[in-house]
Amino acid sequence: MTDGKASGGPGTGAPAGHGKDAVVIGGGLAGVTAALALADAGVRVTLVEGRPRLGGLAFSFRRGELTVDNGQHVYMRCCTAYRWFLDRIGGTALAPLQDRLDVPVLDLDRPEGRRLGRLRRDPLPVPLHLGRSLAAYPHLSLADRAKVGRAALALKGLDLTDPALDSQDFGGWLTAHGQSARAVEALWDLVGVATLNAVAGDCSLALAAMVFKTGLLSDPGAADIGWAKVPLGDLHDRLAREALDAAGVRTETRTRVNAVSRDGDGRWSVQVPGEQLRADAVVLAVPQREAHDLLPPGALDDPQRLLEIGTAPILNVHVVYDRTVLTRPFFAALGTPVQWVFDRTDASGLTSGQYLAVSQSAAQDDIDAPVAALRERYLPELERLLPGARGAEVRDFFVTRERTATFAPTPGVGRLRPGARTKAPGLYLAGAWTATGWPATMESAVRSGVSAADAALSALGRPRPRRLFEVEEAA
Repeated sequence: MTDGKASGGPGTGAPAGHGKDAVVIGGGLAGVTAALALADAGVRVTLVEGRPRLGGLAFSFRRGELTVDNGQHVYMRCCTAYRWFLDRIGGTALAPLQDRLDVPVLDLDRPEGRRLGRLRRDPLPVPLHLGRSLAAYPHLSLADRAKVGRAALALKGLDLTDPALDSQDFGGWLTAHGQSARAVEALWDLVGVATLNAVAGDCSLALAAMVFKTGLLSDPGAADIGWAKVPLGDLHDRLAREALDAAGVRTETRTRVNAVSRDGDGRWSVQVPGEQLRADAVVLAVPQREAHDLLPPGALDDPQRLLEIGTAPILNVHVVYDRTVLTRPFFAALGTPVQWVFDRTDASGLTSGQYLAVSQSAAQDDIDAPVAALRERYLPELERLLPGARGAEVRDFFVTRERTATFAPTPGVGRLRPGARTKAPGLYLAGAWTATGWPATMESAVRSGVSAADAALSALGRPRPRRLFEVEEAA
């Protein structure tokens, strides 16, 4: 892994007659995807990233002997664009998928003590693939289980192209379809909070329906879960850099963009410290507020809409024990503040004891709490969930906070999300917050990068690379 600025391939200072040039601003998954796609089509690309690393909000850092991910990131088999990205950078084997969906769910809110249930699929067609699991799911009453099935069928019947869905909230829709508060907590929010970063009542029905229809009601294996068995930095920084270098992309980290403007000759200028980059196309693959600040006048009809897209936090609590306290790779929890717990021991490089990451989405209540308060809150909960933790020594306890981890999937957010094209010829937008149809996930980020590259290549008259992922362009 290279510190500081790294170069691969030619710069962008060559005369315009020598080919087409593009600058991609932002080195997250969206920016890396766009840069690879453009370079694969023969465009000379410079990728500019302000941080010392690539990967955006899915990155790693060192803490003593540990390599720590800033947060636990997972994907599903239906995340076909992210799976393409992993293949493109040579990382598929490092982030494998489950053979079959299997989610252990521990419930502490039981008179008899903690109880284990499972959400897993059978090798049957949709919707029968989850039928046996739901029929035996101990965290719901028999009546709730029957009503869940009826709501799932109603959800399957929704038209995702109906704009009216965006203005409705998912919680209200669930209530109208007979879902009790317990069913929302033990099933719909169990899945939805982790994928949407919001509870059902705060979430657009359009986005929630997309998640559940695509993940649980499309293909039997769509919801099988995958996660990195190595630090995220090995994928999104090291392997991504190697792929960019091999494609001839010039990658500049620790480089802030000061301004983006269109020249009199119709080309673009991207101002960075000590240099002006000239380009035929520019992809802004940065968060919405940063994109708003860099957009030239007239690029969007109403750029203020970008500032109306809210954000939502994610908190990760990291605990290192002196012994093994969890014997499964992960589990979800009910009846406790704890949401999802992952074993990160091997991935972090820890050689003794066990390292657990507690992933807390929609973490508005805890995101600014002092570490001492979080320790007092979460360690007893882990002891309630994991009997082996009760006598274990806590060697390390720390937290990572992403206060603006995702855009907030609130009702009405769909009308605020712009597509890849702007009104300024040659300027394109990418990022998980753009109009991909997906919530703010790694999948959405990659899809946005593909859409931006497709739009740019069309305008530049360059053929689409044959190996580029196929994605429908958002409006």
